[in-house]
Amino acid sequence: MPSDSVSIALIQTACGSNPAENRERACLKIREAAAGGAQIICLQELFTSLYFCQREEYEPFSLAEPVPGPSTELLQELARELEVVIVASLFELRARGLYHNTAAVIDADGRYLGKFRKMHIPDDPGFYEKFYFTPGDLGYKVFKTRYATIGVLICWDQWYPEAARLTALKGAEIIFYPTAIGWSTDEHSLEVRQAQQAAWKTMQLSHAIANGVFVAAANRVGREGELEFWGNSFVSDPYGQVIEEAAHQDEAVVIARCDLSRIGFYRSHWPFLRDRRIETYGELQKRFLEE
Repeated sequence: MPSDSVSIALIQTACGSNPAENRERACLKIREAAAGGAQIICLQELFTSLYFCQREEYEPFSLAEPVPGPSTELLQELARELEVVIVASLFELRARGLYHNTAAVIDADGRYLGKFRKMHIPDDPGFYEKFYFTPGDLGYKVFKTRYATIGVLICWDQWYPEAARLTALKGAEIIFYPTAIGWSTDEHSLEVRQAQQAAWKTMQLSHAIANGVFVAAANRVGREGELEFWGNSFVSDPYGQVIEEAAHQDEAVVIARCDLSRIGFYRSHWPFLRDRRIETYGELQKRFLEE
């Protein structure tokens, strides 16, 4: 049975153009996190490559791999050796011409538990993901690992309260968000940069509060093309209080202790799940409500 207390880690690194070197760097950081006591370790979004979605090009499709596949096999061996759970975001080759942005979950005995496919796919300047990724079709999922029941959502999913709610309702105690988000290098206003980053963090803190869960976001750092990734990986408790966080510019291993027994305390004092009026929410299935 999972313990009431679990130590989690977020890996925040810069990425280069060589996938093998990126995997090696990630493995070294996983070892560092495990040495620091981490039991569940989450890598950033698409950790094996540069963030190629800044442009619509065909060459990056060659980076895709099956899930499970070579990267998961490597991480399974490491998870088994270190007895840690690993959450890894990968560019999934599902079939010829069919690709997903996918997070694989590996348990502490090295077993591949399954995957979550990114549900919300952005299409904005610098984030042309619809060119590469088919929207997820596996639904919102939780994974019962050795140490905790976790949910995984990916980057753009983090802006949608419905995604966090459904993941929490399925029993997630911690929601992990592998992420690749940053500022345009053309945006020089410090005020705008701070506002964008604050909105990103506030949105996820609200998911923690509204659902009574721990939230953990792992972002990358460094400049790639026209994007400057803002790091700031963090872990929040169910009251929306940040337990641990990284700086915006440095590589880091963020380790936080999560007392899962506190979820019941938070939910009994702020009983949002109890007071939901589920019979009134049917219109959420509509795109927009016309008069």
